[in-house]
Amino acid sequence: MSPTAAKQAEQLRLDGNTYFKKGRFAAAIDAYTEAITLCPNVPIYWTNRALGHRKRNNWTRVEEDCRRAIQLDSNSVKAHYMLGLALLQREEYAEGVKELEKALDLGRGANPKGYMVEEIWQELAKAKYMEWEHESTKRSWELQTLKEACETALKEKHLFDSSELEGFLDEIPRSNLEQLEALDRVFRIAAEADLPTDVPDYLCCKITLDIFRDPVIAPSGLTYEREVLLDHLEKVGKFDPITREPLSQSQLVSNLAIKEAVQAFLDEHGWAYKTD
Repeated sequence: MSPTAAKQAEQLRLDGNTYFKKGRFAAAIDAYTEAITLCPNVPIYWTNRALGHRKRNNWTRVEEDCRRAIQLDSNSVKAHYMLGLALLQREEYAEGVKELEKALDLGRGANPKGYMVEEIWQELAKAKYMEWEHESTKRSWELQTLKEACETALKEKHLFDSSELEGFLDEIPRSNLEQLEALDRVFRIAAEADLPTDVPDYLCCKITLDIFRDPVIAPSGLTYEREVLLDHLEKVGKFDPITREPLSQSQLVSNLAIKEAVQAFLDEHGWAYKTD
């Protein structure tokens, strides 16, 4: 790649950015395409063009460009993020969520307070919640179908017992009713697993009261949401918001135990991904 080609490609990228900001997405895509033609091994040209395709809802092209960008730079946050969105559009939820999780991990490492970290989390939470909602509806239908089948079987058994034991008819209805009530209790308990409840306090940030996303522990032993605590240190002061002890960013350590506990809770209770 000659210096002249690189310079021309960079100018085309800047032109594309200008078109993009003005909402001229087709022109932006053309400019990025020309930049790619001159310098095909620059990942940002591919992710910029993917963003243009995203604005035009051309998810097939978004996926193609993002895959190429990832080949060039496996740590591209934007490429993994938009690839995840494209896969979700194709209803490939497992792979889409996997890419969003990769983008979130990379984004947190590069810039914990960056706007993309919050945006990625919101999309990931939405995808996870939709996945849970779909599975929950399926489980509810399966439970109801099974319950109805069990009730029918009990009633048929009751009719058979009634014909066989006519001398004990007074006992049979009571026994049948007790069995139906027990059956109802069993299925009610089974259905409760999908009912939203309160998230345990130890899994929630003491400032936001929301479930942790990226928990960090301070020297005080208290755990906070990383982004919220960094914002506090920058805008309010360099001290622990609860104990008021002096505190700096370098003293924060990821709380891996809480992070794993949060993930285990979310895996078991997908409703907790709901953000509104």
